[in-house]
This record gives sequence, C-alpha cells and structure tokens, in this order.
Amino acid sequence: MAGKVISVSSVKGGVGKTTTVLNLAGIYCELDKKVLIIDMDLYSGGVAVSLNVKNNKDIFMMVDSMASNRFTELRNYVTTYNKNIDVLSCPKDPREASKIESRFIPIIFDLARKDYDIVLVDTSHILDEINLTVLDYSYMSLFIVTNDFVDLKNMKSLLSIFKDTDKKNYLILLNNSRDTGKDYMSLYDIRTAIKGNIDYTISRNYYIKNIDKYIMEGEILTLNKTLNAFHQKDVSNMKKVALDLIDERHGREER
Repeated sequence: MAGKVISVSSVKGGVGKTTTVLNLAGIYCELDKKVLIIDMDLYSGGVAVSLNVKNNKDIFMMVDSMASNRFTELRNYVTTYNKNIDVLSCPKDPREASKIESRFIPIIFDLARKDYDIVLVDTSHILDEINLTVLDYSYMSLFIVTNDFVDLKNMKSLLSIFKDTDKKNYLILLNNSRDTGKDYMSLYDIRTAIKGNIDYTISRNYYIKNIDKYIMEGEILTLNKTLNAFHQKDVSNMKKVALDLIDERHGREER
C-alpha cells in the first residue's frame, strides 16, 4: 500500500511550522512508520539544520538528475536521520531553488510514496506555484495558525478560496506555544475571525524555553522521553493530529 503525503503549511512565517513537521515525524517514528521529510521551503528551509544533518544531497540535485535523465533511485538523494526518518533537503544554494519546476513535484511524491509510509512536506508560507502544487497533490494538509491578527486575516482569505474550490482535505492547528505573549483573541473569536474551525490547539505550556539547545543537538522534541513526560497533554494532542492526518475519513482520493 502506497504511503500518504502530508503537507504542513501556513499563511505567515514564524508560526512553528517546521517544528510541527519534526514533531509529527517523531510521533510517526514512534508508531514505527517509515518517514520521509521533504523540505519544500526551497529558499530558506530549516529541516536539515534543525536535525543537524549534512545535506550533501538535496532536492535540486534530484530534479537536475531527472531533467537530464541521470536519475536512478530516490535513496541516492535522501539523508538518514534515524532508522525510521530520512530527509530530502531543500537546495543548499538558494539560487538553485528557482530552477525547480512544479511539474517534478508529483513525480517526487509518487516515488516517495513507494518507499515510505508517511511523506511529510514542510512548505513555505508563500502560495506560489510550487506550494499550490504541493497542496494539490497532498493526501492531507495541516495549516498552522497563531493568535495574531495578520495571520488570522490571511487564513480567512485562504479558507474562502478553499470553500470556492471545494477543498476539504485540510485541518487547522492553533499554536499557542509559539508566542505566549499573544492572547488577544479567544478560541471563539478566532473561529469567528477566520470563519472556519480550529481542529486542534497546542497550549502555551508546550513553550520550550531552551529549544535552541535541542535544535543545536538535532533533536526532535517528541522523541525526547523527558519532555514527553513533562508535556503529556500536548504530546497526546499532537499524536491525535498525526493519526487524524492519515485517517481514511479525512484525506482526498489518491490519484
């Protein structure tokens, strides 16, 4: 059975999108799923840096090989993080990002789905052709929002587009741990503001003061048993998110 492509996106930068991708990867890893993280934040992706892996191979090298008929196997372009998690990094040189054409995305996804149970895609918050293609070919999409006026206004605009195009294979997570000083609006007010539902909430209690230490060590938070024990409720909630994202009741029909 082919794996599922799960994209994690946002309508504003700095909302904790990459951290969420890595936390989901950790949970799927604990569920003994084979996971590939694809960093589609092509100009400024931080997956390889956050996991402290050397991205000597990246997605541009893979696409360039495809374009010149030199491509052989996906595994030649991914980097291993642990026994269950591999990474397909964004281009090391940002100038190469613009050379990646959206037509290669469904091909990459189809290859990844053959080798992995879960394909987690970290995206940019800019809805360009690349990221629109990622959303279109995702089994499910998870959007991260915060208690921020600009963020919520942009999310409202995006949801109106989804309603017009009858897109339903997405869920929304409110990340209150990203900026604990912002609590301008209640959950009811947020739902009213975006004219849509908030499916999950990560509490401000999941704010990790020394998160830079874990990033420097390339550690995934949800694989840290000490942190998991201290933040049981939020980790349990994140596990529910992970399971719902691969639930057959929510995702789109695979092509």
